[in-house]
Amino acid sequence: MKNIKEQLFDHCKQFVQDRLDRIQDRITNIQESLTSETKSTAGDKHETGRAMLQLEREKAGAQLAQVQKLQEVLVKIDKHSSSKTMRLGSIAETSKGNYYLSISVGKITIENNTYFAIATNTPIGKLLLGKTIGDHFSFNGNEVTIENIL
Repeated sequence: MKNIKEQLFDHCKQFVQDRLDRIQDRITNIQESLTSETKSTAGDKHETGRAMLQLEREKAGAQLAQVQKLQEVLVKIDKHSSSKTMRLGSIAETSKGNYYLSISVGKITIENNTYFAIATNTPIGKLLLGKTIGDHFSFNGNEVTIENIL
């Protein structure tokens, strides 16, 4: 059976893949619409439609770039190593919840335990980076203690 880190990593990887698939489908649909718009000859209406599709394609391209950045972060994670210090790929079991430092995916439930997949550049991710077991920090007015690091 896969360990918790591997399961969390796989969930994040699937999240990125699903997002990538949706964006690529959208780009394909936009491309097909652009092709069919080219065949139409409705004057100004035609030009407006093409311009709108071009904007949609640019937006999808920007989203594609964001997904590629997420993939780059995932490549850097070593799901088999452990450390006594919080770093990319670490899991912090705290007095206020469990956090997986990776990409921002949100709440993940594995074996009846809840984990929050967060990026290192998020407010709580920044607070967790470099911390060790027993360290304390304050977040949203709550005192948080790191009880374990996986």
